[in-house]
Amino acid sequence: MNPDQAADAPVDSYPAKYVDARGTEETTITNDGKDLRMRLRGVDFTGEDFDSFSPVGELTPEQREAFSLHQDFLCSCTIECRISVPVCTADSAGTGELAVRTTLGNPGPKGGLDAEHIAIVLDHNGESFRGSSNSGWFEDELLEIQRCLPEGTFIKACINCQYSDYSPYGHGLFGDMRCYRNIKEEYSKVTTKQEFWSVHDRADRFVQETYLCPEFTRRIPGTGYRG
Repeated sequence: MNPDQAADAPVDSYPAKYVDARGTEETTITNDGKDLRMRLRGVDFTGEDFDSFSPVGELTPEQREAFSLHQDFLCSCTIECRISVPVCTADSAGTGELAVRTTLGNPGPKGGLDAEHIAIVLDHNGESFRGSSNSGWFEDELLEIQRCLPEGTFIKACINCQYSDYSPYGHGLFGDMRCYRNIKEEYSKVTTKQEFWSVHDRADRFVQETYLCPEFTRRIPGTGYRG
């Protein structure tokens, strides 16, 4: 089974900055719920994740010289962006901004990159809440931020939804959540990894951690594979 990504997601735009040894460029990342896109030095890049941007179409030798690419993906660079997210408090609903910084290392000796780092800060109501920047995952950084928030305050997005989970097989840096809004009652009864296998392949779709649909319900601790 290959559930659709959130095909009904609106296209969002994030102010962004790209930095590598050749210089710094202000740009914009657009997100349609499945693919991220940005334009750098006259070249369009796309990917489903912040660490999988690859050029759209063939590059000329001159264009290729303008970037560091490994297995056709951007590397040896830093990508920064700001993502608006709904934030609810005990008595109001507002908006916060996630400042996301992804640092991609150089080609490593074993085929991947020699380093990859993600740092996320939530700015809300004049305060900043930070993840540890040690996890290497969008998921864990957001959950660390959530634990720093005052009681009754939460990011209203898929990361905190009752019906979202990750596959035990693993997932990427960003945007690899499974949505079980189509089988809410069955999924909500799952409390262990073993029980999760009974619903694993019945997801409605894949969603990104920052996505929000009208069926959002705040997560009950201890539910599903991820708890």
